[in-house]
Amino acid sequence: MTITSTPVQVSAPERPKPDRRAPRRGRLKMGAGETHKAGPFAYIALIVIGIGSILPLYWTLVAASHTQDEVLATTPPFLPGGRLWHNLQAAWEGANLGKAIVNTVIVSASITAATLFFCTLAGYAFAKMRFKGRGWLMTAVIATLTIPPQLSVVPLFMMMSDIGWGGKLESVIFPTLVSAFGVFFMRQYLLEALPYELIEAAKIDGASNFRIVLSVVLPVARPAMMVLGMLTFVQAWNDFFWPYLALNQQNPTIQVALGQLSASYTPDQSIVMAGALISTLPLLVVFVIFGKQIVGGIMSGAVKG
Repeated sequence: MTITSTPVQVSAPERPKPDRRAPRRGRLKMGAGETHKAGPFAYIALIVIGIGSILPLYWTLVAASHTQDEVLATTPPFLPGGRLWHNLQAAWEGANLGKAIVNTVIVSASITAATLFFCTLAGYAFAKMRFKGRGWLMTAVIATLTIPPQLSVVPLFMMMSDIGWGGKLESVIFPTLVSAFGVFFMRQYLLEALPYELIEAAKIDGASNFRIVLSVVLPVARPAMMVLGMLTFVQAWNDFFWPYLALNQQNPTIQVALGQLSASYTPDQSIVMAGALISTLPLLVVFVIFGKQIVGGIMSGAVKG
């Protein structure tokens, strides 16, 4: 009996077929958490937006460094001149900008601190605390945003005069210690960012309401507070209408002082621009110092998960 062996043929492993649905080279597949490189259109758009944002400040610098005749010429200058220091000094002395800046810092800092404190507490109460009439009260707060501020000027001015705050900084600070927008903003942020579990855990540990606000609410609300603080500070710094009515020339804010600088019969536009440049520099300093926290607060409110 003979045994014949047949050779076993071993087939090579089949190569996986290329996935025709895979993105081609150079094509980007976006998903959750993925990033992609910006194209040339994005860079062009950013350059145009950046130039458009810097151009007003650059023109203020150019106008503040020339004479009025050069600024109002048929062909205005496009490069800074040599009269910047002279115009800055004239604006500083002509409108008492030193005292105006100090007053504006006091007013803006006071309004910002009070707005952050009261709006954070009110936002937390409307977002996480349950009490009777919460919905109606929140509706009333939002409804106040539709009332033009000009309607309250006359009774507010009479009230400040009766109290004895006419021409004083208190008449500008106290009517704006809290804002309806700030309450709504903090309430919307805390609704999503502050879970009930943290509050319940703090209550189980025996924390009081003040301790909960101090140790739980404020750390969670810090990004939104940075954004609200920046918006409030800029608004208080640039406010002109009510300080112009409530204050006088001896005790002005920066915007009231600039209004007095340009209120003459023939104002010197170069000196007015120099005063505007002085009033803008503190805002730039504040944004440079707190810019990272402000951008981080905006991004933390825009990105979820």
